[in-house]
Amino acid sequence: MAHDSYTWPEEFKSAACLTVDLDAHSPHFWINRKGMPQLMSHLEQRRFGPRVGIYRILDLYDRFGIKGTFFVPGKVAEDYPELLPLLTEKGHEVGLHGYFHELANDLSDEGFTHALEASIALFEKQTGRRPKGFRSPAWEMTPHMLQEVKRLGFYDSSLMGYDHPYTVDGVTEVPVQWTLDDAIYFKFLGGGVDLAPPAAPGPLLDGWLDEWEVIHRYGSLFMLTIHDWISGRAQRIAMLEKLLTRITAEKSVWWATVSEVAEHHERTQKEKFVVDPTVPQGLEGHPAWIG
Repeated sequence: MAHDSYTWPEEFKSAACLTVDLDAHSPHFWINRKGMPQLMSHLEQRRFGPRVGIYRILDLYDRFGIKGTFFVPGKVAEDYPELLPLLTEKGHEVGLHGYFHELANDLSDEGFTHALEASIALFEKQTGRRPKGFRSPAWEMTPHMLQEVKRLGFYDSSLMGYDHPYTVDGVTEVPVQWTLDDAIYFKFLGGGVDLAPPAAPGPLLDGWLDEWEVIHRYGSLFMLTIHDWISGRAQRIAMLEKLLTRITAEKSVWWATVSEVAEHHERTQKEKFVVDPTVPQGLEGHPAWIG
């Protein structure tokens, strides 16, 4: 059976979202939650994001006339209280992204709910608005997390089951993909933990443009994820300028915030692309089981 095409607002063939996971220094606190090492290097590398990188990225949005979605951990909003008001004042969307960028495998169900509700309260205090969406740290998702997102009425942007919006257990999913995440190419922490040096921007620019061209041909969603402390660096800003110059020249691409894409899905195709959220557990009893 052929895959049905996705339908965008009438004048557009495909859609694009430029999203920022504004992690800054938040993972440092979670990784070292049982005791802080006396090392400044990793922390300072990440603090480049809210000090410098985010403002270079905002300048890009301004110059190309597009609005984006910033997924912000609560700890970043807490320590840099000027950021959420600035982002909303500029017309961008802010979404939830954990409190300390805590990972699902490290967290109880109760811990996840507590962190989520603490983030919501902080966002509402700083912006006067309730956020509309959630993106899980490291894109990890459990059935409990999905149920909480559903209970609170948020869209999610953490899964990869399609390359356009779909519905998971009543939750609108605006999907991501690893190949369009800057971190897997550029993240480099030092100290002997990295498996490879950072990628060169030139070949990656070619790869991202190839990805966009085929996504556009299929009428899907180009969901780009960048990070303040990674893509705010000089040569990566230059790469993003070239990428946006090419894609914004194609007038049949709908540039939107993630909440705008989610709202379009809910109005037009919420019942069309629906998937079963069940996570299979074990193989015992399966006729091919050989354990």
